[in-house]
Amino acid sequence: MARYTGPKFKLSRRLGISLSGTGKDLKRPFPPGQHGANQRRKISNYGAQLLEKQKLRHMYGLGEKQFRTLFEKAQSMPGIAGETFMFLLESRLDNLVYRLGFANSRAGARQLVAHGHVTVNGKKVDIASYRVSLGDVISLRERSRGLALVKDAMENRSHLPAYLEFNDTSLEGKYIRLPERSELSQDIDEKQIVEFYNR
Repeated sequence: MARYTGPKFKLSRRLGISLSGTGKDLKRPFPPGQHGANQRRKISNYGAQLLEKQKLRHMYGLGEKQFRTLFEKAQSMPGIAGETFMFLLESRLDNLVYRLGFANSRAGARQLVAHGHVTVNGKKVDIASYRVSLGDVISLRERSRGLALVKDAMENRSHLPAYLEFNDTSLEGKYIRLPERSELSQDIDEKQIVEFYNR
């Protein structure tokens, strides 16, 4: 699957959103390039929809095919398609590993999962897109808890979402409920994404 491997700060500035979540990538809050600060672009409806879709896709680090497949699954489920889609993205194992503070970024969390450091309900899972169910317990394998990358991430964790529980002693996290829309990124207008795919 093709994955974006170019400069992340440049991409964040082009999309107008902090993909790292730290805000460091938006120190210069205008698009990259020689004339970035002077651009006065009028965006069409299609352009606005595409921009929202790209923001969310790059935020979670998914390829287009995987992103669209997940959207189609959300559409077939009961509830509001856009919100359900965001809940499905939030339920991915790599995202929850990041939210629990085992990694500093979703890319780092994806690598932890792919290298077999993460367990779900005591069993090793190395598929980043694994859909975590409510009540599942996410942890690190015993031999992985001393990794410098994990220790550094745990020290830098600033926020634990209310839909997760974390036990600092056993280094285990539990997915206790679905997030509410207000707890997810307010920089995304998911209605535009629904319109983009339904046009």
